[in-house]
Amino acid sequence: MNLSVPMRGGSTPRYIQLASTLFEEIRSGRYPVGSLMPTEHELCEQFGVSRFTVREAIKLLVRQGMVTRQAGVGSRVQGVTPVSQYVQTMSGISDLSQYAVETSLEVTRDEIEAVGGDVANQLDANEGETWRCIEGLRYARGQSLPMAHTVVYVAPRFRSLSLPAGKLSSAIYTYIEEQYGAKVASVQQDIRAVSLGKFVSAALGVPARSPGLWLRRDYLDERGELLEQAINIHPSNRFTYRETFVRDYLVGEKR
Repeated sequence: MNLSVPMRGGSTPRYIQLASTLFEEIRSGRYPVGSLMPTEHELCEQFGVSRFTVREAIKLLVRQGMVTRQAGVGSRVQGVTPVSQYVQTMSGISDLSQYAVETSLEVTRDEIEAVGGDVANQLDANEGETWRCIEGLRYARGQSLPMAHTVVYVAPRFRSLSLPAGKLSSAIYTYIEEQYGAKVASVQQDIRAVSLGKFVSAALGVPARSPGLWLRRDYLDERGELLEQAINIHPSNRFTYRETFVRDYLVGEKR
């Protein structure tokens, strides 16, 4: 990992030098994943640097996805390798297909199950309806760590959907469209911040209660009926969602 940033005269800022040292110590196991780093005061004493230098070094490790910070707790080691973020830019439904092409879904569970309780409510389904549940981990191209834990519910009328073996590199709703002649006319999306539970955090390889992004999309046909519901849970440092908003009076105008 190269954290150096050349400056005038070829020097490197102290905080980058400190971040490089801490990176190597994390990678060597001196600070294991899940453990707390020394406090700012302790690092200042150990390295003979200012609090500003320590804070900037920790910030750099946070941006690299190796450390998380929590007020009142401290800096906790999250991983031993830097993590690249996947940035999803949205302006229309076609971008959802592109997202699926640029990532892949490794299916870990594929079952037909009767829904009830909270799941039935979120699907606006009747108790006992049999939906197909597809669960897995989504990976960005070229990345070894998963960027999301994914659960997809396919409506009962499509539950015999045929999917290819291995990792899926196309959106599941595209298979529904191809095999059943259905069409996605609109997508409703909800996003919220969450604290990752033990199961999801373990699957994603991050400490429990790490911050995350919960994102649910309902894929609806022309009649407003649900074809598929997809829920993705992302670690906060592996995914960025970006959307473009255009003023009404600019829509349709040439630029």
